Amino acid sequence: MCPASAKKTSTASPTRPRRPARCRRRLPGSRSPSRRASPDVGAKKRADAVKRVVLAGASGLIGTALTDALRARGDEVVRLVRANPGPGDVLWDPAERRLDAGVVDGATAVVNLSGASIGRLPWTSGYKREILSSRIDATSTLVTAITAARVAPEVFVSASASGFYGSRPREELTEESPRGTGFLSDVTAEWERTALRAADVTRVVLARSGIVVATDGVLKPLLVLTRAGISGPLAGGKQLWPWVSLDDEIGGLLHVLDGTVSGPVNLVGPTPGSANDLMRHLAARMKRPFFLPVPGFAVTAVLGDAARDLLLVDQHPHPKRLLDDGYVFRHTTVEQAVDAALRRRR
Repeated sequence: MCPASAKKTSTASPTRPRRPARCRRRLPGSRSPSRRASPDVGAKKRADAVKRVVLAGASGLIGTALTDALRARGDEVVRLVRANPGPGDVLWDPAERRLDAGVVDGATAVVNLSGASIGRLPWTSGYKREILSSRIDATSTLVTAITAARVAPEVFVSASASGFYGSRPREELTEESPRGTGFLSDVTAEWERTALRAADVTRVVLARSGIVVATDGVLKPLLVLTRAGISGPLAGGKQLWPWVSLDDEIGGLLHVLDGTVSGPVNLVGPTPGSANDLMRHLAARMKRPFFLPVPGFAVTAVLGDAARDLLLVDQHPHPKRLLDDGYVFRHTTVEQAVDAALRRRR
């Protein structure tokens, strides 16, 4: 089933009994009245699907997959690039806040996936500044263009991250949960505040993505370790990771593009998964041992804040808004997400 054309029925997690005018400003969280993802993700259009999408950050893992999904269903994608533009691409310079407002004028949607990779290690003080500034510069540049356009885009989808919540062991987190503490929490809070400046003229969605399970994503370093036979529990491995499959990352983005939801949306899988769940299943699929424990203090000593925010984080965000809006997940467990990523790798 194509996630973007899913029926409006929520699918409850088997482990949880609980389920429960364009230029007008909407409150965050309100609804208006009324390597690449699988080829069929987003292949069918809803009646109100996007027609022209301006995409920043199109060259990364998610941007490439989203471009493919949009074009597969017949939409026009205008990629914003910093150099070497191809056919249909547009040059921009977010560091200098340069983008012609005419590029976004009348667009159906603007999608912002720009930002320095948080997967590049270590996080030196200089690189931490780049992580923040690259996001704020790009988002501010897009917001300025959107607000200056004669006809504002119908929706602005701006990337965020589940890092907004910080480490919150065993606490189920919805979009209404307050922000946490830590470097990524500080970054995402400022990132979101910048994006919400466009809410005066368009619907704004803050896509709080989790760890994308893909061979070019979180699995890349884990594949190397597992193949070498040195995989094992990371700081005990019981910490919950906010995972999401690549297919559902793209499916969720298409769903909010085509829908009416605004404000923060948790783009994470519907059931909890621990570091051990992911890494043990990966080792089993690769027919490698899973036995060599890595103490938390050793990871922190080497990676510092990156260890605390990426590998040792214990966090359980719940995709309440997606489920309430009828999104149907392709992969409901972290094991299914790993399987899908490995199949795509062949």
